[in-house]
Amino acid sequence: MSTLRPKAQRLPQWLRRPISTDQDYPDVSKLLGSLQLNTVCASAKCPNRHECWNRGTATIMILGNTCTRNCRFCNVNTGRPEPIDTDEPARVAEAAKRLNLRHVVITSVTRDDLPDGGAQIFADTIRAIKGVLPEASVEVLTPDFVEHLDVVLDAEPLVFNHNLETVRRLQETVRPQASYEKSLKTLRYAAERGGVLVKSGLMLGLGETDEEVFQALEDLYSAGVRLLTLGQYLAPTREHHPVERFISPEHFDELAARAREMGFEGVAAGPLVRSSYRADQLVAKEN
Repeated sequence: MSTLRPKAQRLPQWLRRPISTDQDYPDVSKLLGSLQLNTVCASAKCPNRHECWNRGTATIMILGNTCTRNCRFCNVNTGRPEPIDTDEPARVAEAAKRLNLRHVVITSVTRDDLPDGGAQIFADTIRAIKGVLPEASVEVLTPDFVEHLDVVLDAEPLVFNHNLETVRRLQETVRPQASYEKSLKTLRYAAERGGVLVKSGLMLGLGETDEEVFQALEDLYSAGVRLLTLGQYLAPTREHHPVERFISPEHFDELAARAREMGFEGVAAGPLVRSSYRADQLVAKEN
């Protein structure tokens, strides 16, 4: 007996963009390949990959390219990861140096198989980058390993990011191996410890209501989050959680205004906004 799949929705005009490359795109692609580095840009099929790589930037994904979780929104491979690569931090630093980055964004797959969730590799990567680019700022987007967060924060990233992803009601459906409360606890711990800008983000279009979004924003603000991203969810394949609605650019503007009224100091909201999209500009606005 076959299972009917939801019919793919036609993308609205505001989500359509030309794919073009300039001289920096192949340089970034070749460099990352030569250093055997993964990017969330490619692994998650980010719609902004061409724009960012054309600008000479990329969000580097450490700890391999296989995740131990199976979130319904994510296109990253899931399964049994390879052993950790202790040389990876040095290669990330080399990439950042050769790209002459001023703001470096580091994320990872979730590694529930590791005793510390990969926190030490995050810390080693931050320190390696600072060793070769002392003037550059570092932003980390980590899993919810709150028990080991001090290891990362001791390395002094400028920005600590952990995405809440969606509203409370949809967590179990969209992130079955994660927890709304644990994500808030992770963010709150970083904020209460201090010395770091705390950032989080939501995907919209998963089936949430505006009222649920407002509640999630209140929860994030109460947890100490001051930098916020809001973007449109796009299903990577028909096997992933379906898109329930497309939010117009005008409505994103309204949500951003509401967030700023609540006290968020830096807000990036729009159909193509992602958690690390133009992250350097969001930090610059906050500062």
